[in-house]
Amino acid sequence: MAAICVFCGSSERISRSYVQLATDVGHELARRQHTLVSGGGALSMMGAVARAARSGGARTTGVIPHALLQLEVGDQDADELLVVDDMRTRKGLMDARSDAFLALPGGLGTLEELTEVWTSRFLGMHVKPVVALDVDGLWEPLRAQVDLMIERGFLRTEAAATLAWATTVEEAFELLEYGLAHPVRVLPTLDEALESEPPA
Repeated sequence: MAAICVFCGSSERISRSYVQLATDVGHELARRQHTLVSGGGALSMMGAVARAARSGGARTTGVIPHALLQLEVGDQDADELLVVDDMRTRKGLMDARSDAFLALPGGLGTLEELTEVWTSRFLGMHVKPVVALDVDGLWEPLRAQVDLMIERGFLRTEAAATLAWATTVEEAFELLEYGLAHPVRVLPTLDEALESEPPA
């Protein structure tokens, strides 16, 4: 059993097919006897994955900034709802509570969360598996961008490969579980290490 952090959209303007995808992920997570770590929201995909996980008997932990909780979007049914001061604290706590990361379709917040855990993965800061689930091509432009960065010398193929891509819910969990069972630490190059440093 592992704590799986799921990044996903919270917009209510999206197709219901994405909400159903999140529901399917929650059901599969529970079926495989994992626990859920999420952004602590009750809306759209974020709420759907948590409700589905709980319906299957999985424990759910949500991490939400106080400002969002005041908007009454918090998952009050979570087994544990952690309220923090800001987004940076939220992400750090989600990372610390998780054994693996799964990114579903989402917006800028999801993209930021995905790239942050992916970057720390290929810099050797953790060995937790990172998987992106793309059922309809939403992440294809990102994959094309990654290929271009490899072609132009900004990213190693080995570093890019620390993010696994899946097209079905079952494949996503198989990749997560394989990564949990076979952790591999990637050593960064000097260029990658320097690029990750904040400016002086």
